[in-house]
Amino acid sequence: MSVVDWLRTTTPGLLILCGLAIAILLFAIIRFKLEPFIALLLTSLVLALAAGLPVSKLVGTPLKSSDSVLETGFGGILGHISVIIGLGTVLGAILERSGGADVLAARLQKLFGRRGAPVAMGLVGLIFGIPVFFDIGIFVLAPLIYVAAKRGGGSLVLYAMPMVAGLSMTHAFLPPHPGPVAIGGLMGVSLGWLILMGLVCGLPGFIAAGIVWGSFIGKRVIVDVPQEFLAAEPERTETQENSEEGTSETQEPAPEKKAPSLGVVGGIIAIPLILILGATFGSQLLKAKSTLLEVLTFLGNPAVALLIAVLVAFYVLGLRRGSTVQELGELTASSLRPVGMLLLVIGAGAFFGAVISATGIGKVLAHSMSEAGMPVIVLAYVISCGLRIAQGSATVAIVATAGIVGPLVEGHGYSQMSLALIAMAVSAGSIILSHVNDGGFWMVSKFFNLSVKQTLQTWSVLETVLSVVSFAVAAILFEIVS
Repeated sequence: MSVVDWLRTTTPGLLILCGLAIAILLFAIIRFKLEPFIALLLTSLVLALAAGLPVSKLVGTPLKSSDSVLETGFGGILGHISVIIGLGTVLGAILERSGGADVLAARLQKLFGRRGAPVAMGLVGLIFGIPVFFDIGIFVLAPLIYVAAKRGGGSLVLYAMPMVAGLSMTHAFLPPHPGPVAIGGLMGVSLGWLILMGLVCGLPGFIAAGIVWGSFIGKRVIVDVPQEFLAAEPERTETQENSEEGTSETQEPAPEKKAPSLGVVGGIIAIPLILILGATFGSQLLKAKSTLLEVLTFLGNPAVALLIAVLVAFYVLGLRRGSTVQELGELTASSLRPVGMLLLVIGAGAFFGAVISATGIGKVLAHSMSEAGMPVIVLAYVISCGLRIAQGSATVAIVATAGIVGPLVEGHGYSQMSLALIAMAVSAGSIILSHVNDGGFWMVSKFFNLSVKQTLQTWSVLETVLSVVSFAVAAILFEIVS
């Protein structure tokens, strides 16, 4: 038997090919700074050819390519997630533009008072992070953190860590963020179950990392509010000071600039979550083919639910507050521009998973894992951690890991809850130990006046605590329900 035949037909050979493919992927991204989309596409093609997948099956023929691994791998996942990610992006953009973050921060700070301001900032990050991407959340909320730190006293870290913990938790665990949406499509998990398990697993991690660790490290790493912000902030009046203590009302802004109410902001954020969860619970509690179930299923489809939320936001936060249809169209277009590369990365990751399945590597991995006695949820977490630490991007780690793990769970009769918990393990691994190869590391460092050492002491440890605690919850629940 030749070396090529041995690699293509034996269990050790296929495992070696898979390991080499992952190494090539990481080397291309880390060493050559290749875009993850190109790296995933190239690696997938090389792996498919090396494993002996026929060209006609891999890319099809000139007359028929629609059922090729390349097109089904890309098209299957993008057909599922592109509308969801697009609508979620638009919803986040209009909430951010309307001043929703300021409304949340002001109300929560008033509710919790100055001593509870760090907790309030954590809740702002958690709530506002549901519809808004991580980097946009930091950009919008950083000035609110500066204000809270200046007025409350103490280190900027004390207020920043809870907020970034909230943003990170929603980014990793909850739809409509790209990672959770992608893994739902790759592993066949409904978004309703992902929302439920994302909250169940992510909230304990948020409390441990953002509130407990944030309070601990915030008293030990002392960082001042950036001087440029202090120089730029206008003088405050006595009326404004009293308003913060709840002794007088804030002056009403001009009608055209009046911020939306907290109820409106919270209601719009809740619309898609309630509709999606309604469909999930309805499928469990109602009789099949009932009219009510059909209504809930239609309204709870993620694309329909998000479209309803976007239309409500357009009217309530846009048209009713003086925006024109043209302005809303420009806002939509500008918010969707960065989404293209994100969708390509997710599509390429799905292609990578399709290659693993089509070449038989998935079955070999499943068999080897079974013989080694390693639970699939632990394997999912370990692979995701390794990819995250090596290349930095949480979304790439989620997509690549889901591509590997997805074929391992096919045909094993896992319930939707069990699959969602495995997905949570992948999400938890994707955020562990953020360091210098992660863009989020530098954003936190830049916006909150932290040195590299201080960012490692605060943010990197926070991400690790969030990862480990959330995975522990997922693993315990998986053991109970399996």
